[in-house]
Amino acid sequence: MASGLLLGGAVAALVTAAVPAHQPGGFVDPPPDKIVIDVATVNGSGCRPGSAAVAVSEDNTAFTVTYSEYLAQVGGNSDPTAFRKNCQLSLIVHVPQGFTYAIAQADYRGFASLQSGANAVQRASYYFQGSSQTVFKNHTFNGALNDNWQATDVTDWANLVYAPCGVQRNFNINTELRVNAGTSSPSRVSFMTMDSTDGDINTVYHMAWKECPAK
Repeated sequence: MASGLLLGGAVAALVTAAVPAHQPGGFVDPPPDKIVIDVATVNGSGCRPGSAAVAVSEDNTAFTVTYSEYLAQVGGNSDPTAFRKNCQLSLIVHVPQGFTYAIAQADYRGFASLQSGANAVQRASYYFQGSSQTVFKNHTFNGALNDNWQATDVTDWANLVYAPCGVQRNFNINTELRVNAGTSSPSRVSFMTMDSTDGDINTVYHMAWKECPAK
C-alpha cells in the first residue's frame, strides 16, 4: 500500500466497458490473469493521501478511481484558494506477460451546485511515464445547476496510445476541478465535486488490450 491510499477497496459496480463487440484488427479480449494496480505517488489539493481508492473490474476491462474529498468551491466564506482543486496520480499497472493496454474511454462523475451566473470546468489528461502527455480535455458546466454531472472522454481506436511492451512504465492521471463565480452573487456558494462518500460515484477508465509482438 503506497501513500496511504486504499487499494482494491469496495466500489460500486463498474459500468459496461466501452470495448466494441467486434474489435478492430490487432485487438484482443482482456487477459484472463488478474491485473493489479498499485499507487506510486499521489499529489494535489483534491486528493490528499487516504482520500482515494483504486479498484480493478473482475473482467479486466476497466478500473475505477474513487475520491472522497475532491471538492472545489467559490463564494460565501470559501477559502480564496478553494476555487481550484487538482489531483495527480501515478499508478503502477501490473499486466500479464505478453499483453499491453491503452485507455479507450474515461468517465468522470460528480455533483455540482452552481448558482445562476456561475460556471465550472472539469479537465483531465493522462500519459505513460516517458511518453508525451495527452492534451487536456475540458468540460464546462453552467449555472444554475444542482445535479449530478458526468463527462466522458473517448479516444478513437486509431489514436490509442499503448503502454510499451516489456517495460514497466507508470500510468499518470492529471485531473482538475475549477469553479468560477462569474456574475453570481459573491455571497452565494457554488461548488463542484468529483468525490463520493459511499462509493456510488467514481471515475472509470476503460481499457483496450493487445498482445505484444513475440520476441
